Amino acid sequence: DILESVENGYRSFSSGLVVQPDFMTIVKPGTHTGFDFKGGLDLGGGYITIKSSSGGYPDNPKIGLPTGMNTVFLYEADTSALKCIMDGTWITGCRTAAAGAISVKYLSRKDSSSICIIGAGNQGRRQLRAMARVRNITDVYVWGYSEDEITSYIADMSPELHGIKFHPCSSAEEGVRKADIVVTATIGRRAPIVKREWLKPGTHIAAIGADMPDKQELCTDVFKGAKVVNDSIKLCVKNGETHHAVDEGVIKAEEIYAEIGDIILGKKPGRENDDEITIFDTVGMAIQDNVTAVSLYNMAV
Repeated sequence: DILESVENGYRSFSSGLVVQPDFMTIVKPGTHTGFDFKGGLDLGGGYITIKSSSGGYPDNPKIGLPTGMNTVFLYEADTSALKCIMDGTWITGCRTAAAGAISVKYLSRKDSSSICIIGAGNQGRRQLRAMARVRNITDVYVWGYSEDEITSYIADMSPELHGIKFHPCSSAEEGVRKADIVVTATIGRRAPIVKREWLKPGTHIAAIGADMPDKQELCTDVFKGAKVVNDSIKLCVKNGETHHAVDEGVIKAEEIYAEIGDIILGKKPGRENDDEITIFDTVGMAIQDNVTAVSLYNMAV
């Protein structure tokens, strides 16, 4: 349901049916502690949502709270009535995973069967679950910042996804060189990880972790000659992985191939041959939260 909802949200966005102002960030000076607020109106669906996302609270677990929290407020557009308040952490995780899977559906080779997961946390798990719904995945190469992280990922995911072989990697390079699809789902605040020379022809990259200007997972030369697709060009050149490539002059903003909604609508083709390298950069949009929340609300009612 979420895959379908998010795909429809991208259609609405690229059809001019979404009112989505810039998101607002409030951060405690000198820290990564604070909030993002994303709001949007889906004219097709008839709802407005505002999502608050907090993060960077390392001491919270000591008092029984997560290090970050998300809340979604769902309003009826015609009346302004608040229809529902729901926890947004699961919504954020699943709609982000749906975005990655939709990019795989439209931009990866149809015979893609191997995935490299870089960042073996919760989002790395969600990405694999979603992508396994749109491609016949046989092998998963897993790399994280610690051996325990990798071991835990494989222990959790192996019983859940029968028939898939999991391979722990001692380096990101090891996994990237073997994969048809590369997923970057780290916190994005360490040095860039993925290098251009590691990529096989025909690789698709789902760049998930870099959703703020100070986050980066791909070396900028990865963008050179690649087909670059954003969820929102406006947002990605400001906040996403694409931002670094544009800032360093590797590509120009006008050279970005398309937004994913344009491809879903058939305005532009997705993958056009088996050798091109494709990159999907997503920073996340309010419309994803909106359509996911509406779907959950309608089912609950």
